[in-house]
Amino acid sequence: MAASQYARLREQTMGSHEDEEAVTVNTRALIDKVLARYSGEWTTLRELIQNAADAQAKKVTIRFETLPSASVPLPQSQDQSDHLRHVLLHHTLKTLLVSNDGELFQENDWQRLKRIAEGNPDETKIGAFGVGFYSVFADCETPFVSSGKQTMAFYWKKDSLFTRRGRLPDDQATDGTTFLLDYRSPNTPVPQLLSLCQFLATSLTFVGLEGIDLWLDDWNILSLTKKMAPGASVSIPKDVNPKTRDGLMKIVDVEYQSAQIDARWMNVVGWNRALTTMQMPTTLSQQDTSGGSLRSWFSRLTSGPATTNLATKRAQRDEEALQQALSEDLAGFSQATVFLRLSTVNVQTYVSKQLSAELERATKKPPPKHTRIAILTSSYDESAAAVASGAGSKQSSAIFSSVLPTKNGKVFIGFPTAQTTGLLAHISAPSVIPTVERESIDLNARHVRDWNIEMLRVAGIACRIAYTGEMAELKAKLERTISASGNKNVTKEDLAAVMPSAIHAYKQYNYGESTPSAKVGQYIEEAFWMCNQKASIDVLSTRGVLPSQQVRVATEELSFVEGIPVIPEELMLKANDFLTKIQDYGLLSDITTSDIKKELEAQALTEQQVTELVKWACGKVSREELDAQAVQALFDGTVASISAEYVNTSPSPVLQLGSVKSFVNVAKIPAEMPAPPQTIPFRLTKGLNQKQLEAIGWEELQIVPWLRWIIESDGQGFGGSQSLTATPAVAVQVLPVVSKAWDSLSASSKQTVTELLVPRTVIPTKLGMRKPPQAYFASVKLFDDLPTITNLQGVKEKFLVALGVRKTIELNVVFERLMAKSTAGVAEEGKWSHVELIKYLVSVKDDIPQEDLKRLRNTPICTAETQSGDSTSKGKLYRLSELYEPSDQIRLLGLPILQWPAPYRPNTPEGRFLKTLGLQPFPSVMDIVNILSKAPAGSQLQQTAINYFIINAYQNGYNRYPMAEIDKAFLPVQPFAGEGNNLIAKPSQCYANPQCAVLRFRTLRQDLQIHHQLFGVALDPAIDVAAERLIKAPPGNAASARILFAYFGDRLNEIGPNGHLAEKLGEALIVPIQDPSEKRPVRFVAPRACFLGDSSTYGDIFDFVDFGAEANSFLLRVGSKHEPSAAEIAGMLVRQPARLLQTLGSDKYLQLLRKVAENAANLKKDKALWQQLKQAPCLLAVKEVIKTVAVDDEKVRDLDEEEMFIKEYSLANAPSMVIVDDFTTYRLFQSSLLTAPQEEVIENLYSALETPWLSRLVEDDQRMGALLRDQSSAQKLQKLIVERCRLFLHDHTADVIRHDAKWLEQNLTVKLTEFLHVTRRLKGYRMQFVEKRTAALHRESKRDATLYVTAKYDLYEISRAIMTLLLKRPRQQDFLALETILESDLRRLKTKGYNVDRILRQKAAESRIAESERLKREEELKRLADAEASSKLVHQQQAAGNGADAEHTEQPPVTPDRQLSMPGAFANSPEQRPGSSGRGKKSVLGNISKALGIQQSNQAQNLLTNSDHDEPPPYEARDPSNRGRAVAPTGQEQAMSPRAVDATLQSAIKSSRAYNSQSLFTRPHTDEVKDTPSYCDSKPGHDLTFVSDLTGPNGIKLFLSRNSPHSRDPRGFLTAHRDALASFTYVLTEMATIFSLSAAVLNIFHDESGSSIAFNSNGTVFCNLRYFEQLHMASMETSEGRVEAAAYWWVTLCHELAHNLVEEHDSRHSFWTESFVCKYFANMIAWAGGQGVGS
Repeated sequence: MAASQYARLREQTMGSHEDEEAVTVNTRALIDKVLARYSGEWTTLRELIQNAADAQAKKVTIRFETLPSASVPLPQSQDQSDHLRHVLLHHTLKTLLVSNDGELFQENDWQRLKRIAEGNPDETKIGAFGVGFYSVFADCETPFVSSGKQTMAFYWKKDSLFTRRGRLPDDQATDGTTFLLDYRSPNTPVPQLLSLCQFLATSLTFVGLEGIDLWLDDWNILSLTKKMAPGASVSIPKDVNPKTRDGLMKIVDVEYQSAQIDARWMNVVGWNRALTTMQMPTTLSQQDTSGGSLRSWFSRLTSGPATTNLATKRAQRDEEALQQALSEDLAGFSQATVFLRLSTVNVQTYVSKQLSAELERATKKPPPKHTRIAILTSSYDESAAAVASGAGSKQSSAIFSSVLPTKNGKVFIGFPTAQTTGLLAHISAPSVIPTVERESIDLNARHVRDWNIEMLRVAGIACRIAYTGEMAELKAKLERTISASGNKNVTKEDLAAVMPSAIHAYKQYNYGESTPSAKVGQYIEEAFWMCNQKASIDVLSTRGVLPSQQVRVATEELSFVEGIPVIPEELMLKANDFLTKIQDYGLLSDITTSDIKKELEAQALTEQQVTELVKWACGKVSREELDAQAVQALFDGTVASISAEYVNTSPSPVLQLGSVKSFVNVAKIPAEMPAPPQTIPFRLTKGLNQKQLEAIGWEELQIVPWLRWIIESDGQGFGGSQSLTATPAVAVQVLPVVSKAWDSLSASSKQTVTELLVPRTVIPTKLGMRKPPQAYFASVKLFDDLPTITNLQGVKEKFLVALGVRKTIELNVVFERLMAKSTAGVAEEGKWSHVELIKYLVSVKDDIPQEDLKRLRNTPICTAETQSGDSTSKGKLYRLSELYEPSDQIRLLGLPILQWPAPYRPNTPEGRFLKTLGLQPFPSVMDIVNILSKAPAGSQLQQTAINYFIINAYQNGYNRYPMAEIDKAFLPVQPFAGEGNNLIAKPSQCYANPQCAVLRFRTLRQDLQIHHQLFGVALDPAIDVAAERLIKAPPGNAASARILFAYFGDRLNEIGPNGHLAEKLGEALIVPIQDPSEKRPVRFVAPRACFLGDSSTYGDIFDFVDFGAEANSFLLRVGSKHEPSAAEIAGMLVRQPARLLQTLGSDKYLQLLRKVAENAANLKKDKALWQQLKQAPCLLAVKEVIKTVAVDDEKVRDLDEEEMFIKEYSLANAPSMVIVDDFTTYRLFQSSLLTAPQEEVIENLYSALETPWLSRLVEDDQRMGALLRDQSSAQKLQKLIVERCRLFLHDHTADVIRHDAKWLEQNLTVKLTEFLHVTRRLKGYRMQFVEKRTAALHRESKRDATLYVTAKYDLYEISRAIMTLLLKRPRQQDFLALETILESDLRRLKTKGYNVDRILRQKAAESRIAESERLKREEELKRLADAEASSKLVHQQQAAGNGADAEHTEQPPVTPDRQLSMPGAFANSPEQRPGSSGRGKKSVLGNISKALGIQQSNQAQNLLTNSDHDEPPPYEARDPSNRGRAVAPTGQEQAMSPRAVDATLQSAIKSSRAYNSQSLFTRPHTDEVKDTPSYCDSKPGHDLTFVSDLTGPNGIKLFLSRNSPHSRDPRGFLTAHRDALASFTYVLTEMATIFSLSAAVLNIFHDESGSSIAFNSNGTVFCNLRYFEQLHMASMETSEGRVEAAAYWWVTLCHELAHNLVEEHDSRHSFWTESFVCKYFANMIAWAGGQGVGS
């Protein structure tokens, strides 16, 4: 029913006039359930103190009155301590009196007091739910209340609570309100005083009470007094957002207030009475005395020596001493004072009407519009100011432990709750709505939750304001400290003075997890951190109290930036949690590079700070915390002052770190040397390696820039007026530095150094400062007045040489001075000869500058030998490069020889020096070429020059000269006929192979041909050049062709078979053909157009030549062939078919066509040629002409008449012929048809060329008589055709079959007619022929076929008629084969090798099915008759007035359970067999059992009939897709030979294997078997575990299902099933012998449920023990029972072994199962006979 219907029902009920009844309440049970929520220790006192606070009371007095012990007498002494001890140990509580001086009860208060859950509607009061007062019933049965003149007593009547009011006379009226509670139990002990005092001290914290007194009988146990200082209003900090996140509340003002609580208590409060009662040596905690001593005793047993350390023992001794002192003076007093700080915020609420209504409904009071939240903390100074005195002063911390939030803060809702705040501060939030028991905050109810969350957020903001206030006080304190010390900035000592206060504050506001609800602390903490107006909070830094956005966390020591305010290290260590929170909320960050940069730009660094800064930057870069760009950005704008001691030698008094680009490597430049302004002094980078300095972007100061700066600054940095060019002392310092680095300088750097120093006077000499080229080494002493180097130590000689300092004197000076000396000294000697000059130069050759050597090479200074009769060259001077070494061989060549008086030796110093000046040791190649080009032919000079060249070719390196590139004729060559012998040629104009002369190429002189490579002469001309000459001048006759082609045959490797040259030669007309019949005696053809050899077949139509083996090899390479290709033949056929036929004759023409046919696939690629073959009349056609006279076309001819034919051959195109594929039709029209030659290869060619097939031209016009009445013979013929076509199609592949026997069975119809005449015509031919037929096929569509036959039909004509339905392209033998199969009986066909067993089984099955149908019809008729008789009997009884109703149950009609399946397929599956009624035909298994003499026992039959799906059902094949209907036979059969079947069965048995065998299971190959499909469930998977070997290691194994309970106790299973396992093992072992199967292949398994009888897993067979026990175990004692079981499992094994061949359950699997049964049936019969059954 819908809700609206129930609503109407409710209205209907309310409108009824039935009696109404009130709901009754069990008051006692209700109060007990309410009190179950109040699990606190001091719940009653809390509620009564709360009532006093709500009544504006100032003082509360609590008095416990006791009952003395009935068994322990009072002490006799007068010592108050003894009496007090006795009360605590032996008295019990009698009464509790709680009085307050607050406002008296009003009438509303009295009324609410007696009503449960009404609550106080005043939102300013603490009480909310109206159930707190009823906590008094936890210990009291009849509470009494007195207030002013009125009283109220509570009492019980059974489970109902009643009250009674009273009024007092004026003289008995009280000033306040008192609650009298008589304890229900007389055995209530005196409470623990310390715990009670802690509670009372805490209760005084936030309420308006000013004092609480605790009395025990007449002893004033505790007096608490609270004093409040006047409040000081402060403004809300600007950086704090006073609104909560959801906007329900806002802080409007803040007030700071200090409080003082004084406590005076008796020493008995701290006394541990458990020590007296238990007499234990250890001291127990006052907070937990119940069972404490026992716990301590166990702790002593379990704790090891490591836990009882010295500190613990000392604490125990101190506690024992304290307890001893207290015990001696229990009645004495102690006192203490604590100081607190209250931060109170006034809150204004903004509550919607809806939320206000919901809150009022939940709390019975509206939410306040204004409320207050207070934060109670104790600052460091206030904690230090606390004082205590007396013997129990050490207990002050315990009494005030809950007042001072030293361990955790709590949430106060008037009184403390169990909920902690998560920080060391109490939070008083009276407007927070607690749960009913007031122990926690309600965060479950939806609207209450929203209100409380906002209140908690206000508390978080209030904590933030309180924290800000403490930071303000800390800042003021720090400023006072700084002012007192006289410092301007904050010092470490100033920070140390305020550090404890800061640490205390940070720990106080560090949030942890709150309990029991963690969400309370999360809401407070979230508001504390998220109430920022700016992302900042005040913190203490090294620069004082600053906003956190200005303060940084120093992660490392940064002494070079002391001005950045950072968190002090001590603060980071001791208050790390709070500071981490600040960082997590993004209010405090680490020092960044921007901070450092800002500080660096604000001050000038000292050299020490620069050193530290650079070292820090290098470290940062090496740790990949900064990159070079960031460091450079820091350095930009950073300035450092140079120390006074270095100012004079520094380029500038300040160092701009941003402009520094390089550093000094003291390994290259000494540290004391001055450096450029862009280089940082070494003293500032000392201790840093080169890699570190390069990492920050600086480069090493190189020698060249440093030297350039030294020169350009003119000695700046050396002091005074010193400079490199004027002061030798400076040069002595600088040049050694450059010299030391000289070898490591690059070529360009060396050049730069040279350019800087060479033009300047930087070399100190004895004649003063000189430029390097003007100075000489000290070793030059030829003249005394030379400027030689002095005082230059540590400078390398090669460096000075590079600068141009001279080791030798200039040649002109030498010439001038020596000549002058010679003239002045011995005038008759004249000038020096060239021989003497050479000798002098050799002595100073190492010091001669390159320029002087160059001058010597270019100056004519030597004379040559004078040739005989040559007076003109006498006295002529030559350059040495124009002369040759003195040698007899060179003299014969007529070249100028150096004049040298003594015997010339090239290996002497003079000879080697002359060679360096250019003296030629031998003539060059071009010198000899020039000689040969000018020498007369055959002269001695020509022969001498040639011999010299050949002999010295390798010694003088002539062999490496590119002789072939010489463009001058100098080589003697062989003349052609009629030419002279004085011819010379260039190397590129002649060749060394004399055979190339046949192509009119010049060849080298015969004696020089072996040296052709030395002269740069090629052996042969380039092959393309030779080929071009051959093309231009082909051979004129066969003899010339033989020589020419043989020459090219020797160079075949240069002619690629597929290259451009071969193609060019192959198409050139270079082959001479002798043709005597033509007018021209010789004609030229291309090599690709002629063929080699002598062909009798093609010789008449193609050109054949033979020039010998070598020449023929050349022609083959360029395209000639031994015989024409198919394409060439086809082209010839297209162009000249008539000529070819006339020349070759029909037989050879057919050979051409065969060659074309063999290559038809390639010819089709040439589309143009293929099209010409189709259209041209080039195909050979055959026409058979009848010798006899042709009969009339309309006359019916007898086809058996013998006729003689003559074959006529002619040429025709493809479409004008036909291909004979219907011989019968051809015989009818052969005299009028042009046909293709009847060869298969020729027919395929003609078909490809679109010659039509004859059968496709035939059009039949059938005429038939009337259908006969009796069509029975037609039906028999139809069955015969369908039956025999299966046998016929068995041997044909699927690709040639058009329709199978199944299609024939469904679509073929056979009809009997009187006669059949067929008129046959050809499309495109005006011919027809009429003949008689006995069978003709007629088709209206592709889905039907009707075969008309006459009464006397011919089976051959029937086979021809239906063959087009069976095969796509039938042949003549197919007609004959089908005729044979149709006319032979099955027995005869079987002897011929056809598998006809299935046909025989089908016939038997059909007869059985017919008989079964007849019996079923009779049974149905009988059932209907019985039903009708029963119905008549009922009517008769009703007519007779019989009152009893006759029971009549109509029986359902008896229908067969299933149709029999096709014979040849198993209708049973050993894996799953659906149930059956037991009626119907026997299955194959039943037949086998019958043959074995086995009858089903009643026990097995009952078990089969009554079992569920988990038990073995009877056999029957069902198709699940047909919902239990039996499988109908479909498909077609193809027989396999018995031999193939046997081989396959043997392979299946051999492929079986043991479980977990290492051999690989490979499914045997099976031929395709098309059989009737049957259904069987697929093989299930089993999760089995191995248990035991039953017959040894290589025998049958036992497995259990893992889900079976037996798997946990396999030994018990073996014991329980021992007999069944033995019997089942025996059966399986015996059955394995029938198949010659190893027992290791078989396994036994057992499961508790499932339908799997057996399964095959990769060749291993598993049989189910459960089915054997249910079916066969009971009958195993008899031989019949054993045979019955064996037959069952033998067939099961046949089924499973078939799975080795076929995995799926289909017709193929059924076929192989049957085959196993048939194969091993005889073995099974023999075994059964051996058991004594069936014999």
